[in-house]
Amino acid sequence: MASLQRQFEHVVRELAKFGSVGAIAFVITMIVSNVLHAGLDVGPMTSFLVATVVATTFSYLANRYWTFRHRDRSGVGREYVIFFALNGVGLVITQLFIGFTIYVLRLEGPIAYNSAMIVGTGAATLFRFWAYKKWVFLPTDAPPVDPASGLPEPVDGDGPGAHRADVAAPRLGHQVDTPTEDYAAH
Repeated sequence: MASLQRQFEHVVRELAKFGSVGAIAFVITMIVSNVLHAGLDVGPMTSFLVATVVATTFSYLANRYWTFRHRDRSGVGREYVIFFALNGVGLVITQLFIGFTIYVLRLEGPIAYNSAMIVGTGAATLFRFWAYKKWVFLPTDAPPVDPASGLPEPVDGDGPGAHRADVAAPRLGHQVDTPTEDYAAH
């Protein structure tokens, strides 16, 4: 029972950190997007795209080194590429809301634009939290990842195409913080 409670507390703490990073990234997105769109008369889709790239860079660094610091580090290059690809999906989700509001509903102006951005970001955030945990910031017991391909590494002696699925120990060259260190910090 105590183990289940610790796991629950850990997930709640992780969600709180993820939410904090997301809130800051959202503020960055709103400011940059509105300065470009309302202040510099850049189109709504382009404004949001540029703002998202800026906020995504902040978000990756904050999530890697704070929110998910206890998870396996499978290579900054690999994580960064997958993180940006998943944020690209999140960007498309939000762009669908913005585009629908402006081009289908024909609602224009800062209130409609910001409302669409808020609703779209909420939907995209749900996707990103799930996707980051699944593909970017891997649990420490995940199979080792080949940095070149992003796929699990084969294990010698297990036959062709075999992959490790039962590894709990850190892999050579991977920095891992244990969850107990995270618990002790709070």
